[in-house]
Amino acid sequence: MIDTVALASCLRGMDLEDWLQAIEPLIEERLSPAAHGDFERWSNTVSGLDSGAGKVREQLLSLSPWRKGPFSVAGVEIDAEWRSDLKWNRVSKSIAPLDGRNVLDVGSGNGYYALQMQNAGADSVIGIDPSLLFVMQFLAINVFEKRSNVFVLPVRLHELPLPAKAFDTTFSMGVLYHQRNPIEHLQQLRETLRPGGQLVLETIYLPGGEVEARTPESRYARMRNVWLLPSIPQLKKWMADCGYSDIEIIDQSMTTVEEQRSTEWMTFESLREALDPHDPALTVEGWPAPHRAVVTATAK
Repeated sequence: MIDTVALASCLRGMDLEDWLQAIEPLIEERLSPAAHGDFERWSNTVSGLDSGAGKVREQLLSLSPWRKGPFSVAGVEIDAEWRSDLKWNRVSKSIAPLDGRNVLDVGSGNGYYALQMQNAGADSVIGIDPSLLFVMQFLAINVFEKRSNVFVLPVRLHELPLPAKAFDTTFSMGVLYHQRNPIEHLQQLRETLRPGGQLVLETIYLPGGEVEARTPESRYARMRNVWLLPSIPQLKKWMADCGYSDIEIIDQSMTTVEEQRSTEWMTFESLREALDPHDPALTVEGWPAPHRAVVTATAK
């Protein structure tokens, strides 16, 4: 399902032939019925789109929930949970131009941002995400987009042969707070970048000027896998300690219920249900509601 010939060509162009040897067995293992009980159904949906059989809207809806979007394909408007276009508009204005760059998108989800990166001029974009459904959603979208230099692969960052020092820009958006060891994540991200390459990192932060990081006892905004929330001074210190320079906060915003919400394409509870109904500045657990920062930095 993934065009490994095109992927191999892309990796050879970055002197990363060893990557294909490492990840091709993982791709084969994870894109199989043994990997997930719904794989065969998802695969049949993508194959049906490719053959032109069936009704496109119903086929794409069957791949729900759609977390990132919006997409507009074959006359179908996919109104995903996240208005990811709003975040991309904030981010894209202040990063190094992507023209001619090789880009790694860590935690790429269904490839929404990866497609925007290629639209912005990137030569190639390799997205990685462990969620098989998100990979299948990208494959479905790419039936219509037909991008030969954009990939979403079902692998994790630590499974890549590092150090690589090959990418001009690496993105990690909405990933850091899900890491048990954020320092290790930042170090691994640096190992993907050539000297002088740019990291673009987006994460939830704790408001305030103290150098601190705190771990929610059980959940944060109803999310179970939030391990450590830093203040911005702490985040910048982590990045400096990991060997980054030119550390700059390019955007700060609070996530709103207009940007993240339930839709027909993602019918489960969303941000509104995660906020205190009496004080939307707090989560239902009493933590500060999601404040998000976008940070750029240079790999030494």
